[in-house]
Amino acid sequence: MILPALALTLAVPMAAAAQPAAISAGQIRADVAFLSDDLLEGRDAGTRGYDIAARYVAARFEALGLHQAVRDSWYQPVTLSVARLAGDRKASLTIGGRRFDNGGDVAIAPFGREPQQALEAQAVFVGYGLKSAREKIDDYAGLDLKGKIAVALSGSPVGMPSEVGAHLAAEKALAAQEAGAIGLITIPTDAMLGRTSWTKIKSRAQEPAVSWLETDGQPFVRTPGIRITATVNDAAADALLAGSGHKLGALRAQAAKKGGRPRGFALKPSVRIERSSSAATAPSRNVVAILPGSDPVLGQEYVLLMAHLDHLGVKDSAPGADKIYNGAMDNASGVATMLAVAKAFAESGHRPKRSILFAAVTAEEDGLLGSQFLAKNPVLPQGGKLVGVVNLDMPILTYDFQDVVAFGAEHSTLGPVVAKAAGAEGVSLSPDPLPAEGLFTRSDHYRFVQEGVPAVFLMTGFAGPGRQAFEHFLKTDYHQPSDQMSLPFNWDAAAKFARVNYAIAREIADQPQAPRWYKGDFFGDAFAPDAAKAAKP
Repeated sequence: MILPALALTLAVPMAAAAQPAAISAGQIRADVAFLSDDLLEGRDAGTRGYDIAARYVAARFEALGLHQAVRDSWYQPVTLSVARLAGDRKASLTIGGRRFDNGGDVAIAPFGREPQQALEAQAVFVGYGLKSAREKIDDYAGLDLKGKIAVALSGSPVGMPSEVGAHLAAEKALAAQEAGAIGLITIPTDAMLGRTSWTKIKSRAQEPAVSWLETDGQPFVRTPGIRITATVNDAAADALLAGSGHKLGALRAQAAKKGGRPRGFALKPSVRIERSSSAATAPSRNVVAILPGSDPVLGQEYVLLMAHLDHLGVKDSAPGADKIYNGAMDNASGVATMLAVAKAFAESGHRPKRSILFAAVTAEEDGLLGSQFLAKNPVLPQGGKLVGVVNLDMPILTYDFQDVVAFGAEHSTLGPVVAKAAGAEGVSLSPDPLPAEGLFTRSDHYRFVQEGVPAVFLMTGFAGPGRQAFEHFLKTDYHQPSDQMSLPFNWDAAAKFARVNYAIAREIADQPQAPRWYKGDFFGDAFAPDAAKAAKP
């Protein structure tokens, strides 16, 4: 049942809106400690440990007097599809009659939509495989891809704006499908191999492929027409290029130059993929709650405050005796921040004008799946409209941060909101210090950007001790069992991070006008072409 929220409906003076209840560093610490405890076994989506974490978050929502977003439940069910490579014979690519087994110079992941595959087609090299009318890019121009396999370099050209490049790189399968291709094979550039070793690329391909089930029982994919996927290196890449007059080293060298754009050409060898996959399902859920807005009109608009609840679970392959990936920083800290902000809203004595949707989402580590499911299956009441997203993902809280990086702030009117909120805490805004990572497209908010909703995602910055602390965490603890409560958390910094995000959400919720994309912004043009735009200051 929907619980009454008496504390949320008390009439108070308007001035109280700017005075949230104190955000407790101790409460944040307690939440992180529970969510990253060994009892939860790493909170892998679809496991009992994740379900315990979900129940904890739901209990906190209930205690705060929030409303259930789903009828008679705190949960939005998400059925996950989990595909694994199967069969006695390894998956393989046969290129021009030469067989390459999975795990050598080819990396082939499982594919849940077709458990048994034996497909053959011609291939075409398509450069980076990018397409964008707005950016006047079409790597498929003049190439015949119908019923063929696109072979593309990884990433995007050197010098392309990082967020635009990351987006276009993430859309390669869609561009290939639109060109009529049935497959996409990736050749890693030197830049990619410099960031991620071939050994790691091969290892990742052996992991389960996770999606969510559509109503027809099929695993959701954005590109159902792309049936063949693989990554190839060295000898396998050479075999693809045999007889074309082009060499792998020369293509990689051209791609390494600023603005380097290798052009496409037909490939001579045919390519055959063989793989067997087994598929199973695992029930999971997003935890969602609503704080109703006070304004009869603006209350129909919603601001989403979200954090992913899952982590990596237990892995027998982990080095050392500790096999549990507790995920204290990633992302128990983000969930604890969301709970602290929810508490500040609930106890502020003055409801925001717009409604707030709080969501702890599943399966982020499997490909932003819980957020994608929520974006495509909204839980808002009839007539409700989502107008802005604030995402909380892995703030590094081992130091007293002096600046933040606000991914997405420059694309919409959320930018001034973030600057004001951070400035009130004496925190400055800094440009992205890791542009090659394409972080704007790699966390849950991006699933809502793809639906046309302006979003922002804050990362603690590199000022002062920030760079050393951040880089140390990424090198030593990121996606490792050591991401646990033994890290040197600065809980006062955690409270400050929560205050900044509360102020952002409060400002969005109370502004007369909803967030708008800036005129001419790449993401606004790509995903919300018909929406009203704002002039960029």
